[in-house]
Amino acid sequence: MIQIAIMGFGTVGTGVAKVVSENARQIERKLGEPLQVKTILVRHFKDGPYRQLMTDDFTRIEEDDGIRVVVEAIGGVDAAYTYTRRALLAGKHVVTANKQLVAERGCELLELARKKNVSYLFEASVGGGIPVLHPLTQCMAANRIDEVYGILNGTTNYILTRMVRTGAFFSDALREAQAKGYAEADPSADIHGIDAGRKICILADLAFGSQVDPAAVPMEGISKLSLRDVKIAQRAGYRIKLLGRAVRMPGGGRTAYVAPHLIPEENPIASVEDVYNAVMVRGNATGDVMFYGRGAGELPTASACVADVMECLQASPRRDEISWSSDTSGFEDPQELRTRYYFRIEGSLTDAAMAFGQVEVLSEDGETAFLTDPISGRDAARQSGFLNVLACMRVLA
Repeated sequence: MIQIAIMGFGTVGTGVAKVVSENARQIERKLGEPLQVKTILVRHFKDGPYRQLMTDDFTRIEEDDGIRVVVEAIGGVDAAYTYTRRALLAGKHVVTANKQLVAERGCELLELARKKNVSYLFEASVGGGIPVLHPLTQCMAANRIDEVYGILNGTTNYILTRMVRTGAFFSDALREAQAKGYAEADPSADIHGIDAGRKICILADLAFGSQVDPAAVPMEGISKLSLRDVKIAQRAGYRIKLLGRAVRMPGGGRTAYVAPHLIPEENPIASVEDVYNAVMVRGNATGDVMFYGRGAGELPTASACVADVMECLQASPRRDEISWSSDTSGFEDPQELRTRYYFRIEGSLTDAAMAFGQVEVLSEDGETAFLTDPISGRDAARQSGFLNVLACMRVLA
C-alpha cells in the first residue's frame, strides 16, 4: 500500500481524493500496488467521507515515514511554501498545481528536491488537465524552443467567446461567467492577466532554462477591451484572445508578457473557445506543436496531479530534466519585440498614415481602425503619441 497526503482540501484537493478513489484499479495496475490517501491537512474540519483523514497538524505528515508523496493544494505562497519546503526536507516527493508558488519559488524548490533526491512536479500548474510541461521538457528535448504562447486562462477565454458569439459587453459576459462558476467573485487575477502571467513564467522557465521573474513580466488583461474592437477584428478575419507569450529574441535573450492579441482566424488557436485552453510550442525542428483541452476544473486538474504522483513513485532515476537556472539575466523588455499592431483612433486615415506610414485599414466611420507594419512596442508607443488612441493591441504573426 502506497500512502500519500493532501495539503488543502478545496477544489483541487477534493478532486485528487476523488481520482485516487474512483480510478483505484487503473492506478494499482500501473503502480503494482494500491494508492491510498492517508492524511489531509486542513484549516477547518469538514464533515463527509474524508473527515477521519483530516488534521490541522502538519507534523503528522512531516514525521510519518509511511507517507511518500505530498500533494500541495493550498494555493498562494506563504503556507504553501513553508509546508512544501518542510516536506521536501523530510524526504517526501511533492506534487502541486500552485502556479504562483512555482513561478515565484520553483527554482529554489527544485534545487532542494534535487539535493534530497526526491521530485517536485507541477504539471497541473499551467494547463490543468492538459499535459504540456512533460512534453515540453522531454518529448521536445531535442529542439531549441523559440516561442511558447497560448490561451492560458479559461475564464477570460469564456468571456471573449461570449462577446464574439452573442455581442455581449465585457461586464455582462463577466457576470455570466461568474454565474456559471467559471469566474470567482473577485475575478481580478483572471481578467487582469495575472493568472496567465504566472503560467507563462513557468513555461518560459522550462523552455529557455533560466528564471523569469514574474515581477518583470508585463501582465495586461481584458477588462478594458471594447466590444467594438471585437467586432472590427471579427469582420477583418481575426479573433481577439488573451495570450501569454514567451519568445526567444534575435540576439539570444528572452522575453515574456501577457496581453490581448488579434489572431488570424486560420491560426488553430483562434478557434479555441469557451473555457478551453491551448498552448503552442514552436521548436526549431518540430515547428508548431499545439496542446489543447480543459485548462482548469476539479477533475482535469486533479488528474494531472495524480499522474505526477504516479510519476514520482515510478521514476528511477529522478527526472533531472525538470529544472532551470536561477540566473535572471538576459531577460529583455517585451517592448523590444517587433510585431504588427492594431490601433483604433479618433481620427482619419491621413492621421494614421502620418504617424505610421503605410497601414492596412480595417474600419473607417468617424474612427479609424488599422494595422501597422511590424514595429517595436517602443516605436508603437512613440508614434501613437501624436494620435488620440482609443485601442491598441499586438497582432500575432
